Amino acid sequence: MKIGINLLLWTGCFTKKTVKLIEKGRKLGFDGVELPVFAPQAVDVKATRKALADNGLRATACTIVVAGNMISPSARDRRLALDHLVRVLEVCKACGVECLAGPLFSPLGKFVGRGPNAAEWKRAVTGMRKPANRAESLDIHVGIEPLNRFETYFINICDDAIRMCREVGSPKVGILYDTFHANIEEKKPAEALKKIGKKWLKQVHTCENDRGIPGTGHVPWDATMRALKQMKYDRWVVIESFVPAIKELASAANIWRSLAKDGDDLARRGLRFLRRYIK
Repeated sequence: MKIGINLLLWTGCFTKKTVKLIEKGRKLGFDGVELPVFAPQAVDVKATRKALADNGLRATACTIVVAGNMISPSARDRRLALDHLVRVLEVCKACGVECLAGPLFSPLGKFVGRGPNAAEWKRAVTGMRKPANRAESLDIHVGIEPLNRFETYFINICDDAIRMCREVGSPKVGILYDTFHANIEEKKPAEALKKIGKKWLKQVHTCENDRGIPGTGHVPWDATMRALKQMKYDRWVVIESFVPAIKELASAANIWRSLAKDGDDLARRGLRFLRRYIK
């Protein structure tokens, strides 16, 4: 396993202006960085590849639905969401990213007063096959991320993410397991992780039950890391957390109190904790 740091600790979006954060990841001691690619047109591919190479780091990426909605009854909304995802995949591949993950179906914070219905599920399966095909041609992995019920109503638990992967039927499409969301939605988080298994697990996000520093709360770390080792998981374990200083993220994730001294402090202490399990 390799340990990465999501650059959302220091920026709300990865652009040519924030390429310098890649060097910060190396100086802090991480094996790689996770690029938050929300605006693919703003990414400087050449500079990003150079920075990764110069610092001896590898990369993953995350994205969200920034326009449209893959499960919407509107064909235009579905097209906007799919076009964004495909474009992000292409930019990520050009940068040398190994896996793109996130809540890929519906905008964060969008609710309709009910749970997902059969029509939305069908649109998601059908829609996901287009980026899945592109991911296969690009040879890049995609991770579907279950989020807690307070951020989305579509795919909250690992069982639903597994079902989605099976129905999409692509070897490149799997699941991003997040310790924060699983702590809210899964009765037994480590058991849910085991159920995903190596077949479907593409990536892991780590932070504490309050979204803070790994190891400072009640996430079942021993059981989580034991499950990863038992399945011989050998991909990325990425710290994903936020600090109030990044205003757009603080607002989106409701981070109103400090979870660490600053982003650097959170990264250092989180890395030190994870190194107890991952050498």
